[in-house]
Amino acid sequence: MKILACNSNRPLAEAIAEYLTISITKASIRRFSDMEVFVEIHENVRGEDVFVVQSTCAPANDNLMELLVTLDALRRGSARRITAVIPYFGYARQDRKSGPRTPISAKLVANLITTAGADRVVTLDLHSGQIQGFFDIPLDNLYAAPVFTNDLRAHAGEGLMVVSPDVGGVVRARAIAKRIDADLAIIDKRRERAGVSEVMNIIGDVRGRRCVMVDDIVDSAGTLCNAAEALTKAGAVSVSAYVTHGVLSGGAVARVTASPLKELVITDSIPSTEAMKMAGNIRQITIAPLMAESIQRISEERSVSSLFD
Repeated sequence: MKILACNSNRPLAEAIAEYLTISITKASIRRFSDMEVFVEIHENVRGEDVFVVQSTCAPANDNLMELLVTLDALRRGSARRITAVIPYFGYARQDRKSGPRTPISAKLVANLITTAGADRVVTLDLHSGQIQGFFDIPLDNLYAAPVFTNDLRAHAGEGLMVVSPDVGGVVRARAIAKRIDADLAIIDKRRERAGVSEVMNIIGDVRGRRCVMVDDIVDSAGTLCNAAEALTKAGAVSVSAYVTHGVLSGGAVARVTASPLKELVITDSIPSTEAMKMAGNIRQITIAPLMAESIQRISEERSVSSLFD
């Protein structure tokens, strides 16, 4: 088994390799003067089981191209099996036609990854389950729920109420609530356009409760902050949030800092920026052991789903 790291999230790749007590495969991933991506692998990979770790976060197109070129290099290097480990799968929100003459970009990216040479994909908390069907190769969609529940038990204490910030995230929120034996509330929101939402109703009584919102992606943080304000006005004692992928683009970090959120906990599926590190109410926890254990089990042809039992 070999672990190869592209440039988008090298700290996570190194943490995975350290957990597995192996070294990262030596490779050069660089740019020509016109910004073309060039990949050169400096170790023999013929007949090897190779895992390429690359989140397709910002800059999404550059990181996606790095992944595709690396997959092609490994395929031409006669690797026995190539697994694309994509902790954050970019373009996942474009999983359906949102209007006339619009693309389904998640399907396009799935086709590109398959054509480039991936034999298998491992990812974390896909935005929607149907993306698994966009791939014609095996895909393991891991869940951050065990990581979140362990952290909640260590830091959050008793008397929690888990809140889904929208109807689409109810399954995810219910899974967390079941693990920590907490009640569940749901926020009914209206989204006028991408990145803009309005809280309409709160389904459930949050008065006097310590609320924990659970979601898969926080980008502009508008929905999360609006939900936190609505929960506070509805009588919640405190509001925290656990989100798998901290995209936090634009002024999201400042928005979170100024919001009623006591704490926003994100994973390192996307590397943190300096602004995130400086924010007083944003904390990052690692998914490296979860990803590493999954990689080990895939390499040894053992069950991955049993990790989440």
